[in-house]
Amino acid sequence: MTPMLNPRSVAILGASDNPDKIGGRPIRFMREFGYEGAIYPVNPGREVVQGLTCYASLSDLPEAPEAVIVAVAGDNVVAAVEESARLGVKLCVIMASGFGETGPEGKAIEAGMRDTARAAGMRLIGPNTQGIANFGSGAILSFSTMFIETPPLDGPIAAISQSGAMSVVPYGLLRDKGIGLRYVNATGNDSDVSAPEMVLEVLEDPEIRLVLLYLESLSDPTMLARAAIRAQERGVPIIALKSGASEVGKRAAASHTGAIATSDRVVDAFCRKYGIWRANGMLDLVAAAEMYLHGWKPTDDRLAIISNSGAVCVMAADAADREGLSISQLAPETEAELTRVLPAFASPRNPVDITAALLSDGGLFSKVLPACGSDPAVDLLLVGLPITGQGYDYPRFARDTGAFLRESGKPVIVSNAQAKVREVFRAEGVPAFTTEDEAVAAISQFVRHQRMMEQASSTPFHALPVPDGARAVVRDEAASLDLLEARGMPMPRRALCRDVGEAQALLAQAPGGIVLKACSEKVPHKSEHGLVAVGLTTEDEVAAAYATIRERMQAMELGDAPLLAAEMVKGRHEVLVGGHRDPQFGPVVVIGDGGIAVEAMPDNVLLLPPFSDADVARAVEDLRIAPLFKGIRGQAPLDLAAVTRAAQSVAALLCDPAANIASVEVNPLMVSEDGAWALDALIEVYE
Repeated sequence: MTPMLNPRSVAILGASDNPDKIGGRPIRFMREFGYEGAIYPVNPGREVVQGLTCYASLSDLPEAPEAVIVAVAGDNVVAAVEESARLGVKLCVIMASGFGETGPEGKAIEAGMRDTARAAGMRLIGPNTQGIANFGSGAILSFSTMFIETPPLDGPIAAISQSGAMSVVPYGLLRDKGIGLRYVNATGNDSDVSAPEMVLEVLEDPEIRLVLLYLESLSDPTMLARAAIRAQERGVPIIALKSGASEVGKRAAASHTGAIATSDRVVDAFCRKYGIWRANGMLDLVAAAEMYLHGWKPTDDRLAIISNSGAVCVMAADAADREGLSISQLAPETEAELTRVLPAFASPRNPVDITAALLSDGGLFSKVLPACGSDPAVDLLLVGLPITGQGYDYPRFARDTGAFLRESGKPVIVSNAQAKVREVFRAEGVPAFTTEDEAVAAISQFVRHQRMMEQASSTPFHALPVPDGARAVVRDEAASLDLLEARGMPMPRRALCRDVGEAQALLAQAPGGIVLKACSEKVPHKSEHGLVAVGLTTEDEVAAAYATIRERMQAMELGDAPLLAAEMVKGRHEVLVGGHRDPQFGPVVVIGDGGIAVEAMPDNVLLLPPFSDADVARAVEDLRIAPLFKGIRGQAPLDLAAVTRAAQSVAALLCDPAANIASVEVNPLMVSEDGAWALDALIEVYE
C-alpha cells in the first residue's frame, strides 16, 4: 500500500486547466507543495493543462502511473477503474459521488469496482472522497479548498476521516495553532480501503506521533483493533470522534441488557479496551493535541499551579477538581524556597500566587517554576498568565518555561487569553491554551489517556457474529440457571416443582426460608404479574403461595408450567451482571447496580470479552456503587472477586459459539462480603 501514501507518479482523469476545479486542484497542489513525482493530466479535450502535457487517455501515458485520481462522473468511473486495473495502476482515488451513499444499487456498483481492483492487486479510496494528502512528500491527491485558505506545514500528526470535510477541519484548527500535519486523508465510502486500515498504514510512518480519527460508521472493528494494537506498539495515541450515537445495535430484548448496551455505548467500551480516546466533538478532537507531541510519561496526576493572579489560582484549582486531578502538596523544602524568593505578602502554598510583583520583577517567574517543578510531589504544571502585555517580559517567561520543560521532562502548559503571547510560548515548545479551564481539561485528558493506553488490550479482536436470520428465543429461569451454573456461576439450592410437596421438601433443607416463583419462558418478568413469593418459612406459607401462583398462572394461560423453588439467600446489595451479542461487536458484558430500577436509574459499565479480572476491577471503580466494594460506614467491603467471577462466567457463556446465546441477565446477583449468588436469571438463545 506504499503508493497510497507516496506514489511515484499520479494521473488525473478529468484534469482541468482551472486550478480551482475538482480536476484542477490536485495538479495545483502537487506543483505548489513540492511533489517530485510525475504528474499526468488526462483529458481528451486538451493538449496542455496548467502548463503540463495532457493526454487523451490512460493508455496514452508514457508509463502506468502508480496512482490515478478519478475526477470524472457517472458511468465513466467504472470504466476508469477497469482501465486502471488493466494497466497495472496500484491506487485509484475516486472523487465522484453517487454510489454506496445512495442505496443498494450504488453499493452493488462499488462492490463490482472493488472486485475488479482486488483481482488486479489495485486498491480503491472512495468513492465520494475528497482525497488524500501527504505534506511530507507533496503528494496531494485531494481537492480540498482548505489547503488554499491555510497553507500546509509538515508535522507529526495524521488526520484520517471518512468525511472529507471532517478530515480538513482538524487540519485548519491545528494549523491555526501553528501545528503541522503530515497526512490529511479522507476515505469516503470505505468501499475498499477503510478509515481504520488507513490508520494502520499511516502508523508505519515513523514520524507520526498522533492520529486523529473521524468515523461516521464502524463496520470493521477488527481492523480498528489491529490499528490500535499497532499504535500501542509504537506508543502513538489515537483520538477518535465517532458521530451518530446510533441505536442500530439496540435490541428489543426481553432482558434489560439490550436497552443498556446501546450501540454507542459499545463503541465507548471498544475504544476503552484498545486505548483509543473518544472525543466528544470536533474541538475536543484537537483540544489536547499539543500535549501528545512531547513524549511525556507522567507517573501520576498531581498538579502544581503557578499564576500572577489569585483568581486564576482558584479557578484552575476548581477546574482540576472537576477533571479529577490532584493538587500537589508541596514539600516543606519547596515551600521554604518559595518563601525565600516570593514577596512577603505572597503564599508559598500550591496554587502559588506570584502576585502583581511579577510586573516589577520579571525574574520571579524563573525562580518559582523550577522550585515547584523539582518537587517530587509535582507531576504536572500549569502556568496561568491571564493578561500579559506591555511591561511584562513574557518572551523571557516563555524562554524560561521552554528551558525548564526540556530539562525536566515534566509536562508544563500555559493559559493566556492573548494570541500573541500564546504564539511566543508555542515557539518555545510549550503547549498554550486560552483559559485555565481549557488547559486543565487538556492535561487531564492527556494523563487519563496515557493510563488508558497502558491498560489497553493487545488481544486481536474477533467478533462473534449474530447468525443470519436468527431469532432470539427466551429460555425459562430454570434452564437459564442451569446454563450459568455449568459456567461456574454460584447460586442457591433450587428445585423445579410440579406439586406443593416438592416445594415443601426444599423448605426442609432451607432453614432461612424459600422463594417460590412461576417458571415459564412466556413470562420473563414474573414479579410484574404477581408470580413471585418470597420469605416463605413454613409449610402453610409455601402451600398458600403455591396455590396463589398456580391460580394466577392459569389465568394467564401458562398451562402446567412448573414452579421454581429456591433457598433464600441473605446478602447486602443487588448487582446486575449480564450481556448480549451486539450485531457488530459480538459479546458485550454489563456490570452494574441491580434491582428493578436498572433502566430508570442506570449505573453500569460495559466490557468486551476477553477481559481480565483487573479490567473488571477498573470498570467497577467507575460505578456510583464503587464505594460499597471498599467498605462504608463500618461495613466490610462487598466481595469484588465474587462479582468478577460472575462476570467471567457470563462472558464464557456469551463467547461459546455452541451455546448460541443472544442475551444473558443475572438480576439480582446478591452480593455480600464473602460471596455472590445468582438469584434470578434470564437467557435468550438464537434459533
